[in-house]
Amino acid sequence: MLLAILPTGFLFLLIWQVALGHKIGQTTMTNGSVIGWTIFIWVVYLRLVTSKLVTKVEGGRLSISLSGLWTLRKIPLAQVKNLEPVTYDPNDYGGYGIRLSTKGRAYIATGTGGVRLRLENGGRILVGSQRPDELAQALTAARRTAAG
Repeated sequence: MLLAILPTGFLFLLIWQVALGHKIGQTTMTNGSVIGWTIFIWVVYLRLVTSKLVTKVEGGRLSISLSGLWTLRKIPLAQVKNLEPVTYDPNDYGGYGIRLSTKGRAYIATGTGGVRLRLENGGRILVGSQRPDELAQALTAARRTAAG
C-alpha cells in the first residue's frame, strides 16, 4: 500500500492541474511534465507490484532473481553447509523484500515458509518459498548430484 502513495498522488495532481486547470504553488510543473511523470511513476509502480521472486536450482547452484528485473544472487550448492525448510515470521527479518538482519540475508516475497541455508563461510540465507519442502528437496538432490 505504501508503494501506491506516490503514483496516486501524481494521479491526483494530473486530475487537479491538467483536467481541472488548477495550479499548485507558485512554480508549478508544466502539464506535459505532470503527464510524463505520472505515466513514468505508474509504469515503475506496476512493474514493482507485478514482479515476483523466482528461485531456480540448476547447474549446481541456486539462483534467486526478481522476474524480469535482475538476478539477485547465485549461490553455488557446494558452498551450502546445510539447509532446512522452515516457517518464519517476516518481521524477524524486517518485513518482506530483500533484507539483511542479524539473522542473515533474506529474500522474502510473501508468506511465512522458506528454506534456511547455512553456508560454509558462516553466512545464513533465508529464501522465501510457497513450496519450501519442494525447494529443499530440489536443493538436496542437486547437492547430491553435484557431489558425484
